[in-house]
Amino acid sequence: MRSSKWHAHGNVYLVSERADLTPEAVREEAAGTDGILQMLATGHDWAEIVIWNPDGSTAELSGNGTRIAAAWLAAGTGAQEVEIRVGARTVRARMLRGGLVEQDLGPVEVYERERVAGLEVTAVSVGNPHAVVVGDPDDLPLIGPLLETHPRYPGRTNVQVARVDGPGRVTARVWERGVGETSASGTSAAAVAAATHGEGEVTVSFPGGDLLVRLEAGRAHLTGPAEPLDDEESHFRHIPPLEHP
Repeated sequence: MRSSKWHAHGNVYLVSERADLTPEAVREEAAGTDGILQMLATGHDWAEIVIWNPDGSTAELSGNGTRIAAAWLAAGTGAQEVEIRVGARTVRARMLRGGLVEQDLGPVEVYERERVAGLEVTAVSVGNPHAVVVGDPDDLPLIGPLLETHPRYPGRTNVQVARVDGPGRVTARVWERGVGETSASGTSAAAVAAATHGEGEVTVSFPGGDLLVRLEAGRAHLTGPAEPLDDEESHFRHIPPLEHP
C-alpha cells in the first residue's frame, strides 16, 4: 500500500491507502506526525477519508488534513475541484495558484462565553470542538492541556489561545486534542476567527504560517497551502474510482 507525507504550514500528515489501519497500527505509524489520513475510497474528484490522531483516536474534522487530502487527490487525478468526505461532513476544495487550496469547511457555531478553570472560554464547533481563550499565546503550554481534558469537555477539546492584533488579524497557538501543540490548524483558524470576529476575512497567524479565513453566512472558508514532504508524489498515477462503501 502506498503512503506519503504531506504538510500544511508544518502540520504533517501521513496519507495512507492502507485499508486495515487499527489504533495500534496508527500509534506506531504516526510517530513524528500530526496524524494519518486514511483513504477509504477515491474517485476522480472525491475521496472518503478517516482522520487518525497519533494517539490512535479519530478526529471529526481537520482543516489542514482535508486540505492535504484534497491536494493529494488533485495531484493524482488532475481535478481542480474536489470533495473530501469525513463522516457526515463534506469539505469542498478548489485548487489555486502557488500551491494554495481554498476550502468550504461548512457551518461554524459560536457559543456563549463561559468561565472554565478560571478562564474566559468561547466554545466553537467547526464539525469538531474548540475552546478559544483570548490572551497571550505564550500561555498555551499551560492552558492547552488544562482545557483539553477538563470535565467540561467530556470528549476532550481542541484549545486555542489567541491575541487580536487588529481588525482582521489574529495571532494564535493551538493545542490539538490527541496531538498536543501543533504548528498550525485549519479548523482552529476558523474557530479563532469566528470567536474573535464573527464575520468577514481574518488572517490567523500560527507559528507555522498564516491561514486566511472568510466567514460568511455562518460558514467558514479557508485558504492555505498543502505540499508533499518527500519525492513520492512526483510519481503520481491516475487514481481509479473505487466503489463507494
